[in-house]
Amino acid sequence: MAEDRLNIDVKTLEDNSDLRQVEFEAEVSEERYQFAVQYDVLEALSTVSPEGDAVTIFKQHAEEIAELGVVALARDPDQEIVVISENDLD
Repeated sequence: MAEDRLNIDVKTLEDNSDLRQVEFEAEVSEERYQFAVQYDVLEALSTVSPEGDAVTIFKQHAEEIAELGVVALARDPDQEIVVISENDLD
């Protein structure tokens, strides 16, 4: 994949506290995908618990999440929702 980051659609950000993840849509190479970033990733990036503040933390670290999203997409491109997990952190 030639792209090195996602173009995140911030209008689609949704905190799914039941699954402990923030879900969103993003575009890569003119294709749209569904993504989710786990709370554990948000906590690793911010060093604070995302409970109740996950979307704000997501926005603060959107650049890093965009880069991690490409890694997750390359690993698992055929999933309905591509999940960005701690495995995608460097």
